[in-house]
Amino acid sequence: MSDKIAYSRDGDIAVLTVQNPPVNALSHAVRAGLWAGMDQAESDDGVRAVLIVGEGRAFFAGADITEFGKPPLEPHLPDLINRIEASPLLVVASMHGVSLGGGLEVALGCHYRIAVPSARVGLPEVHLGLIPGAGGTQRLPRLTGVEPALEVMTTGRHVGAKAAHDLGIIDVIKDGDPGKNGLAYAQKLLKDGAGRRAVSEMPPPEPIDWDAAFEATLARSKGQISPAHCVRAVQASVEKPFAEGLKAERQIFYDLMQTDQRQGMIHAFFSERAVSNLPELKGVTPRGLQHIGVIGGGTMGAGIATAALLAGLEVTLLEMSAEAGQAARDRIERNLSGAVKRGKITPNQHDQILTHTLVVVTNYEKLHDVDLVIEAVFEDMSVKKKVFGELDCVCKQGAILASNTSYLDINEIAASTSRPADVLGLHFFSPAHVMKLLEVVVADKTAPDVTATGFALGKMLGKISVRAGVCDGFIGNRILSTYRTAADHMILDGASPYDIDAALEAFGFAMGPFAVADLAGLDIGWAVRKRKRAEGLDPRARDTHYADKLCEDGHFGQKTGKGYYDYAAGPKARVPNPDVLPLIEAERAAQGITPRSFTHEEIVRRYMASMVNEAAKVVGEGIARRPSDVDMTLLFGYGFPRYRGGPLKWADIQGLPELLNDIKGYAETDPYFWHPAPLLEQLVADGRTFDDLNKEG
Repeated sequence: MSDKIAYSRDGDIAVLTVQNPPVNALSHAVRAGLWAGMDQAESDDGVRAVLIVGEGRAFFAGADITEFGKPPLEPHLPDLINRIEASPLLVVASMHGVSLGGGLEVALGCHYRIAVPSARVGLPEVHLGLIPGAGGTQRLPRLTGVEPALEVMTTGRHVGAKAAHDLGIIDVIKDGDPGKNGLAYAQKLLKDGAGRRAVSEMPPPEPIDWDAAFEATLARSKGQISPAHCVRAVQASVEKPFAEGLKAERQIFYDLMQTDQRQGMIHAFFSERAVSNLPELKGVTPRGLQHIGVIGGGTMGAGIATAALLAGLEVTLLEMSAEAGQAARDRIERNLSGAVKRGKITPNQHDQILTHTLVVVTNYEKLHDVDLVIEAVFEDMSVKKKVFGELDCVCKQGAILASNTSYLDINEIAASTSRPADVLGLHFFSPAHVMKLLEVVVADKTAPDVTATGFALGKMLGKISVRAGVCDGFIGNRILSTYRTAADHMILDGASPYDIDAALEAFGFAMGPFAVADLAGLDIGWAVRKRKRAEGLDPRARDTHYADKLCEDGHFGQKTGKGYYDYAAGPKARVPNPDVLPLIEAERAAQGITPRSFTHEEIVRRYMASMVNEAAKVVGEGIARRPSDVDMTLLFGYGFPRYRGGPLKWADIQGLPELLNDIKGYAETDPYFWHPAPLLEQLVADGRTFDDLNKEG
């Protein structure tokens, strides 16, 4: 028997204890050990029941991710589960921690299920671009009915023990040791004369309107196909005999395995876990973090403070007046009230945070003992230098001074202090207590333990932290500036903002670039354009001014009720602003441009080509260490569709030679903007991909 499974006897009950730390992943050794354990139990005289229980943190957390992409070895999980279910012995699963994916499918193959109150179950395969492939789509609906099963599968969410019990997934909830609970439950079942109870032998649930459910699920998933295919697999559980339903499930699973979406989501899954794993930080101890300061209590500063408070950190927030301080406190209170509604904190915790953990001050001296301070003031270099000069004077030695700047030079900010080694960028995304991305911007003189502390803070706040070098806009906003410029160029040449938004939303973005600009505030882009013009644009660069005229008239997007869209009927009621197209037409006429039409396919191709080309420059220059760092930045900060993996994964799937040819074709009419990235040209010349670079580092 595998050393991952311990076999023991307790009277007439055989106990199979899974020992595959940390979370009992269903590796080949575990599967083989379970099979052998079932064989031994069935041949062991006097055994009447089998208890399967996990040691450590979980029952089974799911598949072993180290085996992803490798040829599967027997016993395959569906066969193992069928073998467990077919046993003449009574089989009990005692569940704790998580039972996810194949882990829940194993439990569904057992005849009875008991769990501790803190246990959670789920079938999250849709997050990998797949469906449950070991009987989950066939067994779960027999216990819960079709619609609850589909809700669990298509969202991939975790279900708590009580809710799982209410759905019929778990038979008994009992606090205590899972092993002892399981033995007591198995003994009771035997004493009561309970027999085998195979889920596969239960009658199928009632049917629903399958086509309507498929279409509705596809629409909710915004282009991701695996949730909708859960509907077809569950349909098979209703319409076919169990064995035929299993075959249908497996075929859908294998078909999805061949899709680009599955490639993209597997890439996202691994990259999300690898992005903050930096070789240069191995063995580097972060500085202690308990008390942080925040400068500025506007939307961003209040969001940063909220995120820190929710993570259990003490926060001192500085504003310039008592009135501004009260407004900041009110913003934080609203954010925390939202956290109460979402169940993240209790009402009592909400009150404790506001009365004891948050302090709002108007004097820099009050920041003398913070461990780290984050500046979130107006995006102006002179303003930021003044703030850092004050912090340099009052903050204790060893305190980290961080800027939340979106674009400005961290090296210049650091040079304005006497402690440049203690300075770094922490670029949060708004709203900071909700958005998952954090760019940790490492300046030339930033100390390694300061960088490590930036990543430690990101982990405490539940962020996906990406290392970025210093350049205008770092990783995300630099790339954003480029693909937004590509969109502006298409508008000059004949597309409309509404065509572009529609094309990119169909591609999978939650919002198109012009809807996003309205949400963020058009004044932000206006300030950047004015700064860049003041610094001096290259004479070869195409420039546009139509959006400036919107801003000059006081139209900054959602916050003023009008931008590219008119929001008179509310923020979600996007209606094209009738003032926009005449402004665009006037600019075309002024520049002597004869407009042409753009298909949605061409819009997407140009937009993505500009994104990929700039991303390749960002990687080539070392601003991002790996292509996957760019992918995670765009996924978590800019609404890039997860099922496409990120722009550079998308580029690999599309084919780098074809993309490079497109870029060279666009360069024939605009060689300045469409200058091919040297890294992209080198990869094509070498027959390599961006993913090859990920594997190197």
